[in-house]
Amino acid sequence: MTTFKKRWLVPVAMTVFAAYGNANTNTNTNTNTADRALEVVAHTSQAVWNAVAVDSAGKVYVSGPRWTGMKGPSVSRLDASGEPVAFPDARWNSDDASIPASQRFINVNALHQDDRGQLWIVDAGVTGFGGHVIPGGAKLVVVDVQSGKTVKVIVLDSTIAKDGSYIDDIRFNGDHAYLSDAGVPGIVVLDLKNGSMRRVLENTPATHAPADRDIILSGKVVRAPDGTALRVHSDPLETSIDGKWLYFAALEGPWYKVETRLLNDAALAPESLSASVQFWRDLPPVGGTAMDKQGNFYFSDLATDTLKRISVSGNIESIVSDPALHWVDAPAFDPQGRIYLPAAQVDRVGLFNGGTSKVQWPLKVFRLDVSKPSTR
Repeated sequence: MTTFKKRWLVPVAMTVFAAYGNANTNTNTNTNTADRALEVVAHTSQAVWNAVAVDSAGKVYVSGPRWTGMKGPSVSRLDASGEPVAFPDARWNSDDASIPASQRFINVNALHQDDRGQLWIVDAGVTGFGGHVIPGGAKLVVVDVQSGKTVKVIVLDSTIAKDGSYIDDIRFNGDHAYLSDAGVPGIVVLDLKNGSMRRVLENTPATHAPADRDIILSGKVVRAPDGTALRVHSDPLETSIDGKWLYFAALEGPWYKVETRLLNDAALAPESLSASVQFWRDLPPVGGTAMDKQGNFYFSDLATDTLKRISVSGNIESIVSDPALHWVDAPAFDPQGRIYLPAAQVDRVGLFNGGTSKVQWPLKVFRLDVSKPSTR
């Protein structure tokens, strides 16, 4: 676990950044929060689904990394009864070591659709949480959801997915895609036209987990296997609706933004790009984000089991708060504008609890129509 300790964990005093400290107490109440109907789309007593996607036909896809202790397929499409079916097929979801790492899922961390309806599967390709990247394991698997066929596999070589990297999530803007690295801090810029990739913003504090911000859930600091307070570097990210900005943060926050035109400029000096990064928002620890078609920014406030929204006017409002929404990770919208919320309970898996799982089964994926008014 040497790499894990060096790159993921920062031994620090138990200090919580004052700007959000009061929000870091999980009250599990609906005070000042709209009561809305949470519909259970699927549930499982084996898998830890931390990501969800919904295609144009309304079919739901779920995934989770194996280091959580989950069983079953890494990536599934839910059938009509909500049961998971290996996607795109059983071979991709096999744990058969004779299959090359570039041709099977190792530790899938994210799902996201592009504007062509293709499903992009982000595989960190690591031996385990905080572990080493397996050669050929870190990759992007692109699947056509209509045919279920793999369109392409983009393997991230050792200059992009470094030893200790944990390629975390992906967002798109025109001819470029952006990925976060939660292990070795930085952002990866992928040119979708020519396939070239670059690591950027490695030496800016914006991609590094602050030393003085803890992840506190249910009144407890989330701790890594060695007992130190967990630190997760550049993790959630989102592009603005007009494509002008990339918003990004360490899991603990705060959030920053940078113009995508600068990220896309391969000739721009690293120091100039770093100097262009701007502070955006001081948000509490965020599990995952989603942007609706109107440009409203949704995020899961991990400390309070709450889905919140930053409206296009800039106001932050609580949409729904419920103990069942514990560690909502990577949400997604369906074509009808309903948001899907995978309550992954990541902090309760055995890895963060001395080897004993505290997960409250079954885990559930919820759906919420955010366009409907409060039922109160």
